[in-house]
Amino acid sequence: MFTPSSHDVRRFFCDVQRKHRAKEVLTPLEAMALDWVLQHPEYDDALSDVEAALARDYSVEGGQANPFLHLAMHLSISEQVSIDSPRGIRAASEALTRKYDSAHEAHHQIMECLGEMIWKSQRSGLPPDGEAYIESIKRRL
Repeated sequence: MFTPSSHDVRRFFCDVQRKHRAKEVLTPLEAMALDWVLQHPEYDDALSDVEAALARDYSVEGGQANPFLHLAMHLSISEQVSIDSPRGIRAASEALTRKYDSAHEAHHQIMECLGEMIWKSQRSGLPPDGEAYIESIKRRL
């Protein structure tokens, strides 16, 4: 399993934006990420300077949302939905998309559940509970 560092994630999204602006060919994963980058123009400045992105502190105490975490969660959810893993996430995502008439808003709803699952896993020291994650998403329907 690939576990990128926060710097790897920041470089990845900055490079996606750079490649897009330079009209370079993107990998399939970069193309998927670009869809989310384009839906978040408020992050343009953060993605424009890789050195500043690497140096920036997005701690909770700073009070500013971490655009790289936000984009990475969108990308993770997109990948989960594309392969329906954990099983049931595709149907739940589609149902939320219909409910909110927006795939973007559906992702934001799922993001809350994903964050909660990761937090619980980290606190308990147990693997992430995919079934509880799907049930949490279904409760938002």
